[in-house]
Amino acid sequence: MKKSRFTESQIVAILREAESGVPVNEIWRRHGISSATYYKWKAKYGGLDVAELKRMKELETENARLKRLFAELSLENHALKDLIQKKH
Repeated sequence: MKKSRFTESQIVAILREAESGVPVNEIWRRHGISSATYYKWKAKYGGLDVAELKRMKELETENARLKRLFAELSLENHALKDLIQKKH
C-alpha cells in the first residue's frame, strides 16, 4: 500500500479547514489532493481531533500486540495438547 505524503495530523488539519467554511474545491487545489482522497479521509478521520487520533493509534497498536500474543499462546496450547495426547 502506498504511503501517504500527509501525516494523520495534517489530514485532520485539512479536514478542519473544510469544517471552518473553506470551499472543498479550494482545499483540493491548495493541497493537491483528489476529491476521492478527500472523501476517503473524511470517512476515516471525520470528527476526530489530534488527541483522539493519537489515542486511536495507541489502541490499534495495543490490539495488534494482543492479537499476536493470543496467537502465540494458542499455538503453544495446541502443541501441548498434542503432546499430552501422544503420551496416552
